[in-house]
Amino acid sequence: MPRSVNHVASRARRKKILKLAKGYYGRRKNVWTVAKNAVEKGLVYAYTGRKHKKRNFRALWIQRINAAARQEGLSYSALMGKVHAAGIELNRKVLADLAMNHPEAFKAVVEKVK
Repeated sequence: MPRSVNHVASRARRKKILKLAKGYYGRRKNVWTVAKNAVEKGLVYAYTGRKHKKRNFRALWIQRINAAARQEGLSYSALMGKVHAAGIELNRKVLADLAMNHPEAFKAVVEKVK
């Protein structure tokens, strides 16, 4: 009796990986073994990239807050210490947005904590 092989499932699995490899260069886009390795590596980079994005944005917000705070005569650490001591519940994302797009509102926050 011949061996039963589920070609439908294995073909679907390969098609799924090759679809993810669309746009890759050379054999990475159409050769199963090469594409599988490339897609696995790409998914790892995507996962770590989502973590790095959070770090990068936090660093950007801190730089923007620091630049705006120094124009008001404070350092970043002094400003953040006073903001937390005053009980102002604004996170770095919001403070950076105020510093960039609404400088008068940021100045009002600084005046409140001084």
